[in-house]
Amino acid sequence: MARPDELTFAPLGGVGEIGMNLSIYGLGNRNQRSWLAVDLGVSFGDEEHLPGIDLIMPDIRFLEKERKNLMGLVLTHAHEDHFGAIMDLWPKLQCPVYATKFSAALFEAKCAAERNPPKIPVTVVPSGGRVNLGPFTVEFIPVAHSIPESHALAIHTSAGTVLHTGDWKIDPTPIIGLPTDERRLRELGDAGVLALVGDSTNAVREGRSPSETEVAATIAKLVKGAKGRVAVTTFASNVARVKAVADAAKAADREVVVVGRAMERVVQVARETGYLDGVQNFRGADYYGHFPPDKVLALCTGSQGEPRAALARIANNDHPQVTLNKGDSVIFSSRTIPGNEKAVGAIINGLVVQGIEVITDRTDLVHVSGHPRRDELRDMISWVRPQILIPVHGEALHLSEHAKLARTAGVPKVLTCRNGDLVKLGPGDPGIIDELPSGRLYKDGNILEDSKSRAVVERRRMGFAGCAFVAIAMTDKGELADDPEVDLVGIPEKNAAGEVIDEVVFDTVVSTVENLPRARRRDADATAESVRRAVRAVINEQWGKKPICLVHVLTV
Repeated sequence: MARPDELTFAPLGGVGEIGMNLSIYGLGNRNQRSWLAVDLGVSFGDEEHLPGIDLIMPDIRFLEKERKNLMGLVLTHAHEDHFGAIMDLWPKLQCPVYATKFSAALFEAKCAAERNPPKIPVTVVPSGGRVNLGPFTVEFIPVAHSIPESHALAIHTSAGTVLHTGDWKIDPTPIIGLPTDERRLRELGDAGVLALVGDSTNAVREGRSPSETEVAATIAKLVKGAKGRVAVTTFASNVARVKAVADAAKAADREVVVVGRAMERVVQVARETGYLDGVQNFRGADYYGHFPPDKVLALCTGSQGEPRAALARIANNDHPQVTLNKGDSVIFSSRTIPGNEKAVGAIINGLVVQGIEVITDRTDLVHVSGHPRRDELRDMISWVRPQILIPVHGEALHLSEHAKLARTAGVPKVLTCRNGDLVKLGPGDPGIIDELPSGRLYKDGNILEDSKSRAVVERRRMGFAGCAFVAIAMTDKGELADDPEVDLVGIPEKNAAGEVIDEVVFDTVVSTVENLPRARRRDADATAESVRRAVRAVINEQWGKKPICLVHVLTV
């Protein structure tokens, strides 16, 4: 008798971290499985630790190898940490992609903004609809979140149903879009759910996330009471917040000026898909200076301190069209993503120094999270009543707290896993049964690099200790043909005694070459290595750091 198909789950990104989400589900046996991919996102590089790296993506070599068995890629929603890697990685997979209308439209607009984007067909699925992908039937269940059309996915298989929550919260008054579909989630629970794979982002926070409607009321009050110009910065994708800002501006008799390409793109897509129906038309940044200070509101990108975004340029007084002065106000209607605190702090400090009033969620309810707090997690568990719960989408602390909560709530089996773990969900006892290749890819300019990339490692070393370049011309008899050239980059000019370091290095290069045996001087590689060692040693002696040292020996 044939053994029943085994249902498995593996995160290839998004577990033990926030961002870079990629989950896969497998159905079959050890020798032959059909696979379903859910989301394909990015996280963002940290300039301090990864200089020059803008985006980090999941390593998909396992899916590349299994490409013929990959039934499709299904998107829960259109945040960058869930769909930002598609343009770069889809060409390696070339599988069907499924998303609802808003996500598909935002992806299309994102592709249109690139120079030569790959042609990636996306099949649009209605909210609440189903799609059959091989042995998987995927149902899109509306959930509230901070972007239109976020969906939990009910993945129906012969081995049982999995609820993959994506990003969600419970908000009965979300301003835009549908609230979380409690009725359908309860129906799933009644029918039986094998596993819940759930968002852990706010698992450390008690209570419930406030509603978007409460934020809208606060913003309306602040804009109404403002005397001068007002700028509001928020995540461009938060269309409900954009509508709240627009309504606040209208009530205060202010025109909305949109500043920043990402914001312009989302506003355009939201209008095309009907999410801003009835909302007044916005103006371009070139209209900003035409309105009196108490008649304008700038809706800006840059809530995360991005150096090239609109708000950073405004704070630095180098935006070509938008300026702020003493007595004006800036509302940060956003949460600072961990890792961005320094950049956001620098902008806030820059604004405060100029006499601009800065309002954040520290003092006013100008932002709410799109993720569930602990009472909401308990509600989801009580509606769905899963046999297994696996926390995802969070750092180690978030996952651990979600797991503890689930055990206390009576979930029979709670499993924590890491990126790359292959988890058997059923039939039989669930548990980790294998480890799949996983890791990170770095987007370096327009090149995708392995995380062990020599370029990134060397760039970090150069950032710490600079680089010494030495060029030496030798005759074929092993004599110096001319003075060596020395160029020190990122190294102090003088040592503690006030001596010029490149003069010390020059003397070291000359003496090192002259003290080499003549036979060794005729060997360019041997000469270069001797000089490299000597230069690093003398700079370390002068400065206390060893730079990268590149030596070029030319025989003339």
